Amino acid sequence: MLAGQIRLPPLPSVRDLVKLYKLRAIKQLSQNFLMDERITDKIVRSAGKIKDHYVCEVGPGPGSITRSILKGAPHKLIVVEKDTRFLPILELLQESCKSQTDMQIQIGDILSFDLKTAFEGAPKREWDYAPPPIHLIGNLPFSVSTYLIIKWLQYISEKSSAWSYGRTSMTLTFQKEVGERMIAEPGQKQRCRLSVMCQLWCNVDYKFTIPGTAFVPKPDVDVAVVTLTPLRNPLIDAPFDLVEKVLMTVFNMRQKYCSKGISRLFPDCVSEELTKKLLILAELDPATRPYQLTNEDFVRICYVYKLLCEEYPRLYNYNYRMPKVLLEDYLQKFEESLRQRSSI
Repeated sequence: MLAGQIRLPPLPSVRDLVKLYKLRAIKQLSQNFLMDERITDKIVRSAGKIKDHYVCEVGPGPGSITRSILKGAPHKLIVVEKDTRFLPILELLQESCKSQTDMQIQIGDILSFDLKTAFEGAPKREWDYAPPPIHLIGNLPFSVSTYLIIKWLQYISEKSSAWSYGRTSMTLTFQKEVGERMIAEPGQKQRCRLSVMCQLWCNVDYKFTIPGTAFVPKPDVDVAVVTLTPLRNPLIDAPFDLVEKVLMTVFNMRQKYCSKGISRLFPDCVSEELTKKLLILAELDPATRPYQLTNEDFVRICYVYKLLCEEYPRLYNYNYRMPKVLLEDYLQKFEESLRQRSSI
């Protein structure tokens, strides 16, 4: 046993409990059970010290990672599980640890779970100080992992939810391909919108890879364990939805020159003029591909786009993918605003 770990009372193995309660992974919920205690211990170690800290585990399932977390003796553990079939197993763990850890079981969807309320009572830290004694840990369902991390990045940018307490860290599992995207550098084939969004607000640390064979049932892919810690000084200070819009639009034409994707940020009537203006002000080579752009390049693109939106107030609401009926109405109003602008 490692220093700092405690020994839980004797319990049936996770594998035995899964058999006892006749639990099967539900494909529609992207469930895969991780049975190897050595691996779950390694995941929890990757999160750093958790003794006397506050931990929220996402999707505990039959409690494999939960056991490893409890061995680390956190002050409080909140587990958020959508599937009520796992409640008897989680209640067994809750009973076994009550002398050392306040374990709370929340049956619900992590997408709508209030993390700020869950961590009430936890110490708060100033943003430029060390991270608070709070951790998010979990074996995320593949079906929601990317959506969830984008949602949490928005909370980080706003310093809200779990990040109202400070720079709360996350140690989570993703498909290996997603983990590689999160750390991808300019020029690498995995470089995408997710790469830039994660790196603008977080330090991304790819910890290790779990082979698919460690899971039951075995997924078609290997799994990445990634720790994300919010940056003391984020690389950008701009509205999250503006940044997301710019990145989605530019990366939608990933293999084209960046000028092509940037041009989609503007209505046709001003696209050529404003694309040239943005490229000049952001000091970009129009022949660069989106995946070759650095984080700093995207920061400049976002800042210049923000300035242009302030210059052309209706510009912010433009989306080249909007339905035709809405687009026609938008263009009519936008062109009217241009005429009013020119008459001033």
